[in-house]
Amino acid sequence: MPLIPTSTPSHPTVFLLRAGLFLGGISGMGGVMLMAAAAHVDTTGLMNQAGEMLMFHAPALAAMGLLAQLRRAPIAALALTVMSIGLALFCGDLVMRAMADHRLFPMAAPSGGMALIISWALFALAGLFCRQRS
Repeated sequence: MPLIPTSTPSHPTVFLLRAGLFLGGISGMGGVMLMAAAAHVDTTGLMNQAGEMLMFHAPALAAMGLLAQLRRAPIAALALTVMSIGLALFCGDLVMRAMADHRLFPMAAPSGGMALIISWALFALAGLFCRQRS
């Protein structure tokens, strides 16, 4: 059996693989950019925190896409979606507070943080309940 199952380009697992790798790459790139900008323009430290969060979660986003491709793990798609939304809310709020001195919207960062916690739980469940692809 090949390491990566052959699938048609339109197969849902191929989309999840591409989405996970794309979002992981964008998250890593955004993290580096925010941490570089924080060194020059941010006096609050919030941009650096947002950059670190993006960097820490980038490999997980890629791993979720890989898990969805290699195994039958439908929960991985949900985890990927929830983590992406959580990062956007949490990091978006931190950057907005650092740059514009106001929040994205009330409870944006806590909502994003809860989404991140839930996404990690979903990722754990996806790993626990994944099955061999046949």
